[in-house]
Amino acid sequence: MIEKDIPFSTAEYERRLTKTRRAMEDAGIDVLFCTDPSNQNWLTAYDGWSFYVHQGVLVTRDGPPIWWGRYMDMLGGRRTCWMEDEHVLGYEDHYIQSTVRHPMQDLAARIRDMGLGGARIGVEMENYYYSAKAHAVLTAELPEAEFVDATALVNWQRLVKSDEEIGFMRRAARITDKVIETAIERAAPGVRKNDLVADVLHAGITGLGGDWGDYPAILPLTPSGADATAAHLTWDGKPMKAGEATFFELSGVYRRYHAPLSRTVFLGTPPDDMLRAEAAQIEGIDAGLEAARAGARTCDIANAFMGVLARHGIERSGRMGYPVGVSYPPDWGERTASIRSEDDTVLEPGMVFHFMPALWMDTWGLETTETILIKESGAAEPLCSQPRKLFVKD
Repeated sequence: MIEKDIPFSTAEYERRLTKTRRAMEDAGIDVLFCTDPSNQNWLTAYDGWSFYVHQGVLVTRDGPPIWWGRYMDMLGGRRTCWMEDEHVLGYEDHYIQSTVRHPMQDLAARIRDMGLGGARIGVEMENYYYSAKAHAVLTAELPEAEFVDATALVNWQRLVKSDEEIGFMRRAARITDKVIETAIERAAPGVRKNDLVADVLHAGITGLGGDWGDYPAILPLTPSGADATAAHLTWDGKPMKAGEATFFELSGVYRRYHAPLSRTVFLGTPPDDMLRAEAAQIEGIDAGLEAARAGARTCDIANAFMGVLARHGIERSGRMGYPVGVSYPPDWGERTASIRSEDDTVLEPGMVFHFMPALWMDTWGLETTETILIKESGAAEPLCSQPRKLFVKD
């Protein structure tokens, strides 16, 4: 038998299955089909760059989960999944990009062979990786089944992290510190942005000590000047300029676990309005961390921050954070709870959020964020160690 490098213990995967099956039972679901790569990894440990083709995990009411995908990726599944090989299945390559057949025909046949052709099947309808064509074919091939929307059912089970997961996130956070330090050190007038990002990616993938770095679910966001008024711009080949602020939204990654962080650098002397906003932002983050306690709600974090901004006369709208953990492109968020005023999710020990009360103003942007762990008692713990400030390089 080929030795596998499984990230977690079998007991950890059994814990996850138990949580998922309880949620399935509550929803009246007999079979759950998960296409989200993060959910696939969380349930089975599958890890491969193959989510551009149809693949997923079947969870039934008992027994190990079944990973299903392209035959050549099945081989990767048998190298990375914790289950025995008979629970990792592959379909033939003639299904790929065919106009006369579809991979969901293979999946439907396997479900029928399991005696579940008339089952109540949950699918992730609102997901990047489950196409309209896939759903149409699967439902047509299983006319006796009842299909229900199970979007985020597994995501919600991921919200409270185990001790093993938190250990991975702490390791990711140490890599994040290195990545942010690299960005701040390299930032200078005349430095081409693509060269800086190359150094950032090198630092992240090199990792720290014995902890090797993985690729982030979101590539480096590094806009400068007026571009920093927008939240999600990446980089270009232009040189950095004096008199501009650049924010870096980055994350170290360890075994697919993320710990995002943002810091802002100003090259030169910052304008007074930015310095006043910085003071309000830092005060607001402190207030948000104090509010982020077990038993409180996600809206309490948002309202604490917004209350400080209001006292400083600064307007801001939109959410200020989301849960993070294991993830694949195109997003490192878990797409469940949100840190915003209308979200009443109760905070529990072991939840981890990217608390990101960034400010995008008319002519500049200021991002200072933290990945925070909800503790058994007391205020939330930031996992990274970078100073919480606007970095000024004269």
